[in-house]
Order: sequence, then C-alpha cells, then structure tokens
Amino acid sequence: MIIMKTPTTIEQHSRVLRAAYQAWMNAAGLRQARLRNKRFTYGDQWGDLVKDSQGRTMTEGEHLASQGCESITNNLIRQLVKTIVGRFRNQYIKYDDETPLAQVSQANELDELDSRALEEFLISGCCIQRIDTCHEPGEHEHVRVDNVNVNKLFVNTLGDTRAWDCELIGQLHDLNIAQLLRRIARGNQRKAAWVRRLYTDMADNRITDFTSRLGADSQLGSDFWHASDGKCRAIEVWTLESREVIVCHNRHEGKLTVEPASAWQRMKNKPEISTQWDIATVWHCRWFTPMGDLLDEYDSPWEHGSHPFIIKLYPLTDGEVHAVIEDIIDTQKHVNRMISLLDQVMRSSAKGVLLFPETALPDGWTWEDAKRCWSSANGLLPYNPRYGEAKPEQISANNSNFGAYQMIELQMKLFEEISGVSGALQGRNPTVDSANAYQLQSENANIALSDVFDTFEAFRRQRDRKIAAIIH
Repeated sequence: MIIMKTPTTIEQHSRVLRAAYQAWMNAAGLRQARLRNKRFTYGDQWGDLVKDSQGRTMTEGEHLASQGCESITNNLIRQLVKTIVGRFRNQYIKYDDETPLAQVSQANELDELDSRALEEFLISGCCIQRIDTCHEPGEHEHVRVDNVNVNKLFVNTLGDTRAWDCELIGQLHDLNIAQLLRRIARGNQRKAAWVRRLYTDMADNRITDFTSRLGADSQLGSDFWHASDGKCRAIEVWTLESREVIVCHNRHEGKLTVEPASAWQRMKNKPEISTQWDIATVWHCRWFTPMGDLLDEYDSPWEHGSHPFIIKLYPLTDGEVHAVIEDIIDTQKHVNRMISLLDQVMRSSAKGVLLFPETALPDGWTWEDAKRCWSSANGLLPYNPRYGEAKPEQISANNSNFGAYQMIELQMKLFEEISGVSGALQGRNPTVDSANAYQLQSENANIALSDVFDTFEAFRRQRDRKIAAIIH
C-alpha cells in the first residue's frame, strides 16, 4: 500500500487503520491453524470437532468417550520440537565477546529468544522479532530485541519469501497506562494528560461507533480492537509512503542532500546548488487508539530507514504458510487412536462379557447393582445355586493380537520419515551395527532438516544486519 504523502487528514488516518484491520483479518486462517498446531504440540490432541451418527458436533475426545473408550495421548510432536530446538542450541554459534553485536546479544539473551522463536517457527511457520531502541530514565539508549506474538502482528499479503514486498506492517499492544504514557508522551506532560483522558473516556460504544463508520465488524474482529486484562489497546501501524523530494547537489562542498518538496524555492535561489525533483519512499509510523484517535506519528528514526520488525514466513507458497507441525498431525492422531483402541481391546479382553441368567439375580438386587458390582475390580457378586438353574458365566477371548502393535510401529516409523527427525538425530541407540552407517543416518537426518535450519539462519542474519545498522 504505497500512500502519497498529503496534508494530514482524518480520512487518511482512517484509511491506514482500515487497511491495518483488513490485513489482520486476512490472517485469521493463519491464526486458526497456529492454534490447532499449538494444541497438538502441547498435548491437547483430541480437540478436533467431529459429528457423531446423530449429527451432533463434539470433540474427538468426547466422541470416543461416548463409545466407552478412553482417549490416550502419546505426544510425539512435543518430543520432535524439543529435539529440533535442542539440535539448534547444540550448534548455536556464539558471537565474539568483543563485538558490539555480542553486547546486544548478551543484553537481550538472544540465544534464549532465538530458541523460543525457532519453537514458534516450527509450530506456526512464522518467525517475528522486533528491534527497537529504548532507554530507561537516567540510562543511555540501548537496543532491545523482542519476540512478537503471531496473534498481535498484522502485515499485508506477502509473496516474496524475503518479505521485500512488505508495504504495511504493525503490532497490537496491550499496555498499562504507565507504559503507554511513557511511550507516547515521551516526557510531554500535556500530551500525557491528553492520552490519559482518551483512555479514561474509552467505552465499548465509542469503539462500536468508530468501527461502524470504518466499515469494520467490531464483534467479528473484537480481538483487534479490545485489549485483555483491563489494559490499554494501542495499534501501531507502519506504512511505506512515497513523497515528493528535491535532490540537492552542492557543487562547492561536494555534498548530496535530499530535502522536502517545500524547500524547492529556497534551494533554487542558491546558485551553487543544483536541484532535481524526485520521488522517495519512507517508512512512516502511526499509533492509534481503538476509537481511531491518532496518538503519535513519525518517520523511521533509524539509520536503516525501515520498520522495526524482522519477519520470516515458511514456506510461503502462493502467500500461504504451512508449518512443519502440519505434516505430522494426522500421523500423531492415528498413533493416538491405535493406542486408545489397543487399550480398550485389552481391557475388554481381560474382563470379558458376563452372561447372567435372569433367574439368578439375587433377591433385592437390580441389574444396575449387578453391573456396578461386576465392573469393580474386587467386586463380590452374591449367587445362590439352585438345582437345574443356569449360573452366571464369564466369556472372554484374547483379542490383543490383531495387528495393532505392528500398526503402531508402522506409524512411528512414518512419523520419523515425514518429520525428518530420525532416531539417529535424537541420539537414540543405533539400530545398525556399523559406526559409519550410524553416522550416515545422522547426516541424512541433518540434511532432511537443513531447509528449516537454513531458513531460520537467514532470519537471524537479517535480524543481525538490522541491529548493526542501529548500533553503528
């Protein structure tokens, strides 16, 4: 979204905020897929919705429970993620302690941030960090690096894997009032009082009125407009804007400068300066309240002249993101189903079925009493034998050997094949006799994951270049 710089107007700010909201809504599918991947990674693997025979919608766990089975989770995905992150930590290249970049790394604990960023990269296919400059009262300005939650970031639709076609990007902030005033007012007491009044008077009906004028659905996109935990929601939007400029060449001093178009007449009257009209692109930042009030705006203040975000989407095919975890969810679900089925078969085989003649029911007992007693591991079932009458009889069969073990073993092998994380990469006991063969297995496993690691390394190099542009 290239915006021609014109005099500041309410319509222009509304247009920017509407574009930010639309970019956030366009990523709804990505956020939903990430949530599902996160559920499976951290053990909630029976939450997918299904319909039973009567058409009722329920989770897979509830559907299995309605059939008398227990849902068992054998979380292979979590182990896979820990293995890949552990491999990254083991191969992590430390910065030279003498360089300024090493000081930034130590101050921000980049090794820890990058490990968590890689974990997010595997779950959602997104790597996002923010490189900003800040200072505490009485301290010098320093570089701060933070991981950005995917749920808080919005960006225009990207087609370039390097994100060079980014024209709008921003972040949703949930800040307490003190943090907000320090960031926006920047020591201006009158501005701080104005911002405080804005958020003191903030009400849901004001947000609803503004979103309706904006043409947005305040209910459908409520997470965009409303903060959590009673904090103040601020919307930071960076846009790539084009402006008319005058390129000035001072022939006496040998200097080349770029001045705003308003300086044309002033520079034209200086004979030693030759001028040329041109168009320049500038990253411009705006901060909004959820009611559409413009809190602050400024051009990029850093030497690199760009926004503060580093973003890497994987693999970004036709603008779509498909995380590593997506490939193995179906295999994980199959393993869980087979283990749950095997557990149910073993429990049924151990207990069997009870044939209970109606005439053998003890006096004063109901069928519910007999059922409860029989289901107990140490239950005592009264029986008074009478001549010529049938007695209760248990019927059981060994149905445990029906190929379930082989199926689980097959699924485990498929899990390794699909994910690329083999037993050799996890450091398990070798399955081959030759040391060379085991080394070859480890090398092949590293090759399978080289695309993930190399993409993440490209992200880190891009981050380090932006840090270097700030500190030099």
